[in-house]
Parts: sequence; structure tokens; C-alpha cells
Amino acid sequence: MRKTGAEIIVKLLEMEGITTVAGIPGGSILPLYDELNRSSIRHILVRQEQAGGFIAQGMARSTGKPAVCLAP
Repeated sequence: MRKTGAEIIVKLLEMEGITTVAGIPGGSILPLYDELNRSSIRHILVRQEQAGGFIAQGMARSTGKPAVCLAP
């Protein structure tokens, strides 16, 4: 069975130990959000892309692990 790009991305995020992502759903990344909804990864909704970047940076600095910001 072939996997979609969204399935592959979410699987890789899980393999890297990502537990939380920040971002704005919409547009071309909606399939990724559909797949995130099926995973254990928590999503933090932000009002603008810059806020998502700040959240990801803060999480990375405080945990020492990679963090993710998603935006269309």
C-alpha cells in the first residue's frame, strides 16, 4: 500500500520524538493536519506564523529537542 506524503511526514515526526507542533491549518497542508489528527502529536493553534515559530523556538530551547512549526 502506498503512503501519502502527509503519512510519511507524520511518521518521521513521531520517529524523531516530536510530541507537539505549533501552526495554522489551511490551504495545501490540510492533508498533513488530517494525518496529525490520527496521530498522538499534539497541535497548538496560533493566530499567525510568527507566533508558531516563537513557540517552536521556545520549546526547542527549553527541551533541547527539535520543535516544529507548520504554516501554509
